[in-house]
Amino acid sequence: MNLLNLFTRNSTTKQQATKSEAPAHWIKCKSCQSLMYYKEVENQNYVCPKCGYHLRIGVKERLLLLTDKGTFVEFDSNLKPIDPLKFVDKISYAKRIEDGIVKTGRNSSVVSGECQINGVNAQLVIFDFAFMGGSLGSVEGEKIVRAVNRAIEKREGLIILSASGGARMQESTYSLMQMSKTSAALAKLAKHKLPYISILTDPTMGGVSASFATLGDIIIAEPGALIGFAGQRVIKQTIGSDLPDGFQRAEFLLEKGSIDMVVNRNELKNTLSDLLTLLKA
Repeated sequence: MNLLNLFTRNSTTKQQATKSEAPAHWIKCKSCQSLMYYKEVENQNYVCPKCGYHLRIGVKERLLLLTDKGTFVEFDSNLKPIDPLKFVDKISYAKRIEDGIVKTGRNSSVVSGECQINGVNAQLVIFDFAFMGGSLGSVEGEKIVRAVNRAIEKREGLIILSASGGARMQESTYSLMQMSKTSAALAKLAKHKLPYISILTDPTMGGVSASFATLGDIIIAEPGALIGFAGQRVIKQTIGSDLPDGFQRAEFLLEKGSIDMVVNRNELKNTLSDLLTLLKA
């Protein structure tokens, strides 16, 4: 059963689970292998209470975690990718788009809007890894640029929360252009002296990590997040030697000075509101 389905199971039902349903009430931590009741993990914002491992979560959980109740207003939800290259691999790109829409209920891998975080106004962009691996395409780039423009217009800070495998291969150069497009928009934000906070979650890879994700005034990562450009196997084959322990993990990048902070998910909301207040002062 899909892990996200475990998290979104209706908790109000009073019917006793059947034997076939009973296993769905338990989650096994990928790190410490502990078997835990899913409600216990849910109450900890999907952080393992045994070892602190951060399970992957979706957009809905992110919004509940970070934004003040009822303050998030979504923009540009009608923007939908097209297939300019008529790209086909195992299946067509058009079919992959439709599958992503059916799976997630949204038109792209980015959700963008405005919100309040502990009463502080901000523009928020969240990548949905469930939609084609959170890949960066032309629609996703456009949504980020529009969020930057709203931040400038309203004199608010911008937060981008990345969870992506990188640029979307089915859009080829159109996708790669989004790296420079979003970076140029963020340079404009910096000229207006408005804060940009980048949050890197598991995973943040490829063209996303090589562009806007690592351009933040403050770069925050969740514990244990996989962050990098190329995969470890490719790097190992290229340099011809073993990689150090913890390579491409958040703690390794913090030690090497590539990011500013590693913040537990349960502390992230307060950290963001404090940083936005300080950086706008």
